[in-house]
Amino acid sequence: MSRDRYQSPLTSRYASPEMAYNFSDDRKFQAWRRLWIALAKAERELGLDISAEQIAELESQVENIDYDMAAAEEKKRRHDVMAHVHTYGAVCPKAAPIIHLGATSCYVTDNSELLMLRDGLAILRPKLARVIDRLARFAETYKNLPTLGFTHFQPAQLTTVGKRACLWLQDLMIDLGNLERLERELRFRGVKGTTGTQASFLALFEGDHDKVEELDRLVTKSFGFEKAWTVTGQTYSRKVDTDVLSALGSLGGTAHKMATDIRLLANLKEIEEPFEKDQIGSSAMAYKRNPMRSERCCSLSRHLMVLVADAQHTHATQWMERTLDDSANRRVSLAEAFLTADIVLGILQNVSEGMVVYPKVIERRIRGELPFMATENIIMAMVKAGGDRQLCHEEIRVLSHQAAAVVKQEGGDNDLIERVKATAYFAPVHNQLDALLDPSTFIGRAPQQVDRFLAEEVRPALQPYVDQLDGAAELNV
Repeated sequence: MSRDRYQSPLTSRYASPEMAYNFSDDRKFQAWRRLWIALAKAERELGLDISAEQIAELESQVENIDYDMAAAEEKKRRHDVMAHVHTYGAVCPKAAPIIHLGATSCYVTDNSELLMLRDGLAILRPKLARVIDRLARFAETYKNLPTLGFTHFQPAQLTTVGKRACLWLQDLMIDLGNLERLERELRFRGVKGTTGTQASFLALFEGDHDKVEELDRLVTKSFGFEKAWTVTGQTYSRKVDTDVLSALGSLGGTAHKMATDIRLLANLKEIEEPFEKDQIGSSAMAYKRNPMRSERCCSLSRHLMVLVADAQHTHATQWMERTLDDSANRRVSLAEAFLTADIVLGILQNVSEGMVVYPKVIERRIRGELPFMATENIIMAMVKAGGDRQLCHEEIRVLSHQAAAVVKQEGGDNDLIERVKATAYFAPVHNQLDALLDPSTFIGRAPQQVDRFLAEEVRPALQPYVDQLDGAAELNV
């Protein structure tokens, strides 16, 4: 690694080897060469004067890329595709005359990018499935553990730790569906020519429209795509990039929300992300256990979310059949979106595999709030014992305000139940107070909702990935 030039932390610090390779120079330029081979093979099959010897020569040199020569050619020609045509031709002298025959630059640039998008989605899907699998296990384990729910980050009714995890899971399930749909519907650009009219290929085949269509079909099929776009300009529509980056940005929003929740719960000391034996939370404060993984997840997720705007602006400003102001932007935004999504999923899996729950802290927080929530239950129990509802409401209102003052003004514990026990008026329900304050009676159908959600939605969605769910997510830093 060069230490005297900027290196993207996405690749040098965080990204997985497989995603870093997917957007590497080797991946890109070898794909260009394979595209030129596929084009030549199809043209030969359809009758053009291209020999088997020329095809064999091209195939023998796919990985033999002289990057120094390509850089010198690009500096001279100011054209990356032609630089690589000449570089390829230098090691394939017999085939040089037929490399790129009839094609425009976007034949190799756009089609190779679509290969990277497709393969990038294929890399992300099982990683997302692993996050879902780990969270599903967590939800199953803690589906019955009552915890204080929050709305507006203010105490609300109880839920369970597992049910809260299902809120994260549901968003991740939507993300998985988005990625699957995109990969399933992604099309090849195919063989379309300079403005998408296939005029150069029609000329090569002397006006034979059927052969031009067959050429497009053969090349598309050779790269595993079911369809190519029927109409394009010089490029495939940049709306495709918008759709892909929108899905990845949406995944970023899911990750940010989940990681933020974990950071808030860490502050409450209810749940913590993994913390290793020799890990340092702060260079100054030795006692700290900062949620650094979740913080990194939020940080990178923000970058992922804003990349969507790049794709939207690029699509919106493609004049007529194409302008080149898309190129430089897409070199950055497409790769970074996939690299960032890949990193975020690795963090989420790592966190999901090692989350620590502190039931006693959760129980203590419930005890501090539950007495107020139980007042309606106490009133109803008193009415069943023959009490007057309005009188009971007034009695418990006064006690509630007194207990709230102890909590807020004196910093003491919530002593509402002790006050109820000390008040003769509530004697008819004194022996029921423990049952009325059982947290499990305040969680509604949360456990049953978890069971149904996992059984009906999560596990069926994970079935296609059953052989890809093993393996821990190792973070480099």
